[in-house]
Amino acid sequence: MTAAIAVGVLVAGGVYLVLQRGLLRVVLGFILLGHAVNVLLVAAGGLDRRGVPLIGQSDPSTTADPLPQAFVLTAVVITFAVTVYLLGLARAGDSGDDDAEGPR
Repeated sequence: MTAAIAVGVLVAGGVYLVLQRGLLRVVLGFILLGHAVNVLLVAAGGLDRRGVPLIGQSDPSTTADPLPQAFVLTAVVITFAVTVYLLGLARAGDSGDDDAEGPR
């Protein structure tokens, strides 16, 4: 339940920021949406079973599923790449004002 609330708050904040006019706010909105996806993927893997994933150390039925963890790692890299790209666009199009429309 806590993970669902966290995802909801992150998505709501991310959508709110993406719909704002400032380009920096849009970038921060995409960052929040990326974090929401990460929390959602971790929650999809099951929050109740988190054991040692090493073979021979514990019962295989109680170990953590590595697939959602791999998805989260991939999502973190993609979110970072999108953030760097958007910040580069914001830097290249910086005209002194904070509008997403560009120069007038």
